Amino acid sequence: MAKTLQPSSMDPTKMGLGRSIAVLTSGGDAQGMNAAVRATVRVGLYTGAKVYFVHEGYQGLVDGGDNIKPATWESVSMMLQLGGTVIGSARCKDFQAREGRKQAACNLVKLGITNLCVIGGDGSLTGANQFRTEWSGLLADLVKAGKITKDEASKSSHLNIVGMVGSIDNDFCGTDMTIGTDSALHRIIEVVDAITTTAQSYLALVTALSCGADWVFIPEMPPDEGWEEHLCRRLADQRARGSRLNVIIMAEGAMSRAGTPITSDQIKKLVTDRLGFDTRTTVLGHVQRGGTPSAFDRILGSRMGVEAVMALLEATPDTPACVVSLSGNQAIRLPLMECVQVTKDVTAAMSEGRFEDAIKLRGKSFENNWNTYKLLAHINPPDVKSNINVAIVNIGAPCAGMNSAVRSAVRMGIIQGHNMLAVYDGFDGLAHGNIEPITWTCVSGWTGKGGSMLGTKRTLPGKMVEEISLNIAKHNIHALVIIGGFEAYVGGLELVQAREKYEELCIPMVVIPATVSNNVPGSDFSIGADTALNTITLTCDRIKQSAAGTKRRVFIIETMGGYCGYLATMAGLAAGADAAYIYEEKFNIKDLELNVEHLVQKMKTTVKRGLILRNENSNANYTTDFIFNLYSEEGKGVFDCRKNVLGHMQQGGTPTPFDRNFGTKMGAKSVLWVTEKLKECYRHGRIFANTPDSACVLGMRKRALHFQPLAELKAETDFEHRIPKTQWWLKIRPIMKILAKYDIKLDTSEHTDMEHVIKKTSHVVSAGK
Repeated sequence: MAKTLQPSSMDPTKMGLGRSIAVLTSGGDAQGMNAAVRATVRVGLYTGAKVYFVHEGYQGLVDGGDNIKPATWESVSMMLQLGGTVIGSARCKDFQAREGRKQAACNLVKLGITNLCVIGGDGSLTGANQFRTEWSGLLADLVKAGKITKDEASKSSHLNIVGMVGSIDNDFCGTDMTIGTDSALHRIIEVVDAITTTAQSYLALVTALSCGADWVFIPEMPPDEGWEEHLCRRLADQRARGSRLNVIIMAEGAMSRAGTPITSDQIKKLVTDRLGFDTRTTVLGHVQRGGTPSAFDRILGSRMGVEAVMALLEATPDTPACVVSLSGNQAIRLPLMECVQVTKDVTAAMSEGRFEDAIKLRGKSFENNWNTYKLLAHINPPDVKSNINVAIVNIGAPCAGMNSAVRSAVRMGIIQGHNMLAVYDGFDGLAHGNIEPITWTCVSGWTGKGGSMLGTKRTLPGKMVEEISLNIAKHNIHALVIIGGFEAYVGGLELVQAREKYEELCIPMVVIPATVSNNVPGSDFSIGADTALNTITLTCDRIKQSAAGTKRRVFIIETMGGYCGYLATMAGLAAGADAAYIYEEKFNIKDLELNVEHLVQKMKTTVKRGLILRNENSNANYTTDFIFNLYSEEGKGVFDCRKNVLGHMQQGGTPTPFDRNFGTKMGAKSVLWVTEKLKECYRHGRIFANTPDSACVLGMRKRALHFQPLAELKAETDFEHRIPKTQWWLKIRPIMKILAKYDIKLDTSEHTDMEHVIKKTSHVVSAGK
């Protein structure tokens, strides 16, 4: 991503002085919109700008009056955990006419608003861009009609527009995830874990990946001719293999290659008539829009709100209207109309029968999901076996999503023609020969199961290397997939170091990070962290709600994570915490006093609640009890305190859609990498792998999955505290503090440049025309 260093002399608290920003939500509501509104308001106020709510979307913009109101810090409190949009959203015919847009322009000019933040889908954002394009003409008309003065027109001569995509459909090209998609997936997965369902195409595809569906219908890729026979054959085959339940996912708008609709009732009739299976249909509908937003959507909305304000205040008259989004874990800005154009190109490709192009135009994330699903959906092993044995082992504490990784690794291995072996109970099992073949049907239904089905232990291999090497030789293991946390990483390193002495360990090895702590070097995210984050966030919601009737109360909550402050920081952002104490950011008694004083001041406002998070190992002396006692004493007469240690509930539960999907992709990619490495390392009739790049960590780095040699990562690791030396999420901590109204400086020296979408996809567009 293009990054530009700005002069660091710019004071972010003065960037917005004399400026006014309006925020509106438009189109269908989506969970997480409130987080985006809250962040836009609070960061706008932080920069010194005036911020206005526009109630009821574009209709409010046209109607004006009380629909456009000043927003205050307190007016966005207690919004984070609410679904939908609290400022309202409406479909607006008036704004579609020039007369309506002229009235909207008049309302904005009268209030001196020249910066508009629009949260909505592609229709809403296209409308915003048209409004901006016409702006000078609308102002000229208003001056001519005597509605505004020439002076007012010159003061508002240019309108800046920034969009955030709020849509559960995730159908806006150029963005990895739109606000609301992750929450909608949560709703769907809750149902799909038990029954069949229908949904939008992105939702349908990720749901199919996340729950191991037998078949998925999406409009971008209709099934081949004769799909009815193929579907029935696959379902019958699955039943013959012992499967008692089949799940078929259908997206809204599913169709055949000829363009005729495929409906859920049609599928039900087909399966019932041809196979005699008892079949049920469930249409989820608006359930997908409801409920509390997930932690991901709250963080996405909050980060996008910050980026939107910065984009507005940095815009010039020459800057095109942009959309802010996340790619991987990085904030990006994209030209709004390029994204709209590519979104339209998808529709055109589908209507012209260019389905491969439609998949590519939808973006890399969608294409990867589709390709992974196709490979894993049904058993299709090659005719010739590879005679390769790949072993899979789980290491360290259990976490949600581990089983998804095991399932996809097993199935991808079988598809490659390998024999897959399950190692039970970690490195202990590898040392004691607790190793058995694992088949396609063995891992059926594993995606939705929490913990570790293989069993896992924290024991490191160092003292058992000889026994491990003997069992590797005995079971003829040619490659090892290690799924786990920091112990998996250290264990992998120990096995690599032992290669000098034990030739049996000269095999390809890959470590897949899976831990709630998110502390494995080589990856920005680990499997299990998202589920833990949602558990903490939901618990914080409930705890805050318990104080809704009891004013002046502060809650102190201890989270897991070892020495890694990821969970405390991200949960703090998602739950709207006043502070989050972590090991990586040193704090002393003066900082604690400052936090207490901050809460004392907060209790004088209408928001009479406080939430403090503390990572379990943030400080050996300032324990949770110490902080609780300090706050209780210093807050006497102003607020009272409660404390809660969340403990092992953070490791349990069914995995979230993100962890299921992430685990599935990581497991599949690891086995494909192992397969290629085995070809490289095959010499003189045997496998010999002893180069650094034959033992890697598979991790998400910025915007893509990367394999990084374990040996290289040693220099990046703080082994004493079991954390990477540099951690990307520390840059997000100032956002949490600003949103909690702390007077700190936001680093604006590094800002995001505009990227282009068209250049990435132009070859696809031209190929189909």
